[in-house]
Amino acid sequence: MSAYAALAAAGYRAQIRDKSTLFFTFAFPLLFLVVFGLIFRGQDVEESGLSYLSYTAAGVLSWGVANAAVFGIAFTLMQWRNDDILRLIRMSPAPLSAVIGSRYVLALAVGAVQSLLFVGVAMLPVFGLRPASGWPLLIPVLFLGVTTFLLLGVIIGSFADTPESVAAVANFLMLPMAFLSGSFFPLDSMPSWLQHVSVVLPLRYLNDAVSHAIAGRGGLSDVWVGCAGLVVFALVFGAVAVKTFRWTRSS
Repeated sequence: MSAYAALAAAGYRAQIRDKSTLFFTFAFPLLFLVVFGLIFRGQDVEESGLSYLSYTAAGVLSWGVANAAVFGIAFTLMQWRNDDILRLIRMSPAPLSAVIGSRYVLALAVGAVQSLLFVGVAMLPVFGLRPASGWPLLIPVLFLGVTTFLLLGVIIGSFADTPESVAAVANFLMLPMAFLSGSFFPLDSMPSWLQHVSVVLPLRYLNDAVSHAIAGRGGLSDVWVGCAGLVVFALVFGAVAVKTFRWTRSS
């Protein structure tokens, strides 16, 4: 527990000292909300009759939380490995679970702050989001979302050895996934083939579950399907992460 607490405290201090990371973690998703919210203000999606905001608010929130989880752990593991911090941790009594667990707690905290800030801004009169009655479901949904994408970040951080490679791989995965999963534009208005492609992407399940939780889109079954999909991806990513994790560049 002492190793876990020390790693969590070190991660927290590093997080709040990095102003650029704080900006892109919290302000970047809000910029997307403002842009899309103003562009599609007052417009509805013909296929469902729901407002564009009910889609984009949920989608951008999902993408922002997932993005923060992936980049946060990937950059940390890469940097700690290059600085030999992981090697020193390996030589100590601290287990791997303390390394990942400490970052996991930070990722959950970041996700919680992101969600509160994002929903608060979306509820301003200029955007007018009204959370659905099932909004408490957002808590377990985002918990699973952070878990799934943090494990994806562990995989990326285990392979990439430079900041440039972490950014390249993470963006290569997360940006196309955002468009293909309906984070920026409603899947209901996209071609049917694209909707079928999206079912193999973890962000699609997070989007659908968050959309029902905060906007009331779909039914309660969408939340359970979304959670089940995230659990499956978390198990797969977790198994791969255990196999590919590297304490040093060579092992």
